[in-house]
Amino acid sequence: MSVTWKNTVKHTLKPNHHPYLNGAWRPNYDELNAEDMEVIGTIPDDIDGVYVRNTENQVNEPIGNYHPFDGDSMIHIMSFRDGKASYRNRFVRTKGFMAEQEAGESLWAGVGNSPERSKRPGWGVQEYMKDASSTDVVVHAGKILSTFWQCGDGYRLDPYTLEQHGTESWTPVDGISAHPKVDERSGELLFFNYSMHPPYQHYGVVDKDNNLVHYTPVPLPGPRMPHDMAFSENYSILVDLPYFFDQELMKEGKFRMKFHEELPTRFAIIPRYGNEDEIMWFEAEPTYVLHWMNAYEEGDELILDGYFQEAPDPEPIAGLPEKVGKALAGIDEKSFKPKLHRWHFNLKTGEVREYHLDERLLEFGTFNQQYAGRKSRYAYSTWTEPGWFLFSGLVKHDLETGESWSLPFGEQRFGSEAPFVPRINAKDEDDGYLVSFITDLKEDRSECILVDAKDIEAGPVCRIILPHRICSGTHAAWGDGPTIREAQK
Repeated sequence: MSVTWKNTVKHTLKPNHHPYLNGAWRPNYDELNAEDMEVIGTIPDDIDGVYVRNTENQVNEPIGNYHPFDGDSMIHIMSFRDGKASYRNRFVRTKGFMAEQEAGESLWAGVGNSPERSKRPGWGVQEYMKDASSTDVVVHAGKILSTFWQCGDGYRLDPYTLEQHGTESWTPVDGISAHPKVDERSGELLFFNYSMHPPYQHYGVVDKDNNLVHYTPVPLPGPRMPHDMAFSENYSILVDLPYFFDQELMKEGKFRMKFHEELPTRFAIIPRYGNEDEIMWFEAEPTYVLHWMNAYEEGDELILDGYFQEAPDPEPIAGLPEKVGKALAGIDEKSFKPKLHRWHFNLKTGEVREYHLDERLLEFGTFNQQYAGRKSRYAYSTWTEPGWFLFSGLVKHDLETGESWSLPFGEQRFGSEAPFVPRINAKDEDDGYLVSFITDLKEDRSECILVDAKDIEAGPVCRIILPHRICSGTHAAWGDGPTIREAQK
């Protein structure tokens, strides 16, 4: 292994027993460039691009209670070309990160703390938290875009060098939510945001050259906390979910989520360049959905897949202090019970049909992004360690036949959301690989795995040993090499 560059970021975090500051969530502070890493198996020579992983990596001693989603963004990349791979990682130099580096301490309290505990005004829908940019990541217009789950600035980085290009110039006043979507066929980025003031939600389109070309309200009845959106060939889909802040507690300045089971889930289906008066609203069973999968049009219907939560407001995890147990239940799939689900929206009659596609607890799914907005056959979901926000394995679904196949990562081996990587000159939809970073607690190391998507049960075709053990996190993406290089000309 050849480590060609190293930097260690200043940090003040003290030894502790917090479950999300230890184990697979142990922070690391070294930024590296590495090549010629140990490889178990053979790196395929039929892929060209970059695997990008966003992680929450706490740097300083937290103010008050710590939630894993509070950690600073550290981006990890593994780039592939001609059967070779190279690795880099960098903290995203957000405004909050740089201010805390200068101060030598945390300046903002995280989720679940009182706003007055923050030492400076903050970002996001609650307006007191740090915009850590540590939630989501996509590749658009030749750059990485990292985003924050409660809306903030978008941060741009080079996909190969991780050179930092600062905040996104077109960011609206209400910020960008996590989970903007890239349409690979048009090169457009579709995004949304939400806030505490009317109209409470907006939707926008950015073109392939990174220019904001459309922005419109998608009004909600009050403050909400949507987390994701979806799109089909002609429409974008946003939501009004009945899991949002307790309105009475908000009057006291407290931000506590409540499931309003008497309210329906409302879907806003809007033409890609549509305005407020063109929105079609549909009502469905009450739930909360963290993540959507693909959507497509078929006849008069728009069909959408996602992960329906059967218990959006779960009881606290037993054996923990109530406040801590409640917060951690919100990231434990065994507690909130997400299941792969399908909705049918009839655009002519307004009828809605919906049903589970699988009864297992699954979330954080991916699919071949070349099929985004069109009918796709295969989906790749993850399952988690009960009681933890740790990914334990993958499930491949054939949505046409109903068949499925599973790949456990192994004992004390925890992975990540696994993007689909098309082979060069792929012949069909699942002709490619799934890619993931794995943290192996028994071996005290991390590795990058590639799995043949046509036969996930065979296990990894290669395992690339990383130069250090990385901290766990949330989302990941694949960036196509030729597309990136064309955009950077």
